[in-house]
Amino acid sequence: MVIHAHKNGNESNDGLQQRFKRQVQRTGLLKMLRKRSKHTKNANKRIIRNSALKREEYRSKNRKQQFYSNM
Repeated sequence: MVIHAHKNGNESNDGLQQRFKRQVQRTGLLKMLRKRSKHTKNANKRIIRNSALKREEYRSKNRKQQFYSNM
């Protein structure tokens, strides 16, 4: 995907730079490249379940601390 930004009339360099930056963000190009740059393994059911249990444990602990601040 090619993105072009040419100076419009009396536009400053900063304005041109901002317009180009907006164009790049709208395309989602950087998000896609960052996602592609790292190889991730597919999580199996056991790993997903263990992480969910751990997450619930942390959340319940935080809920207790929220109501009982001296714990």
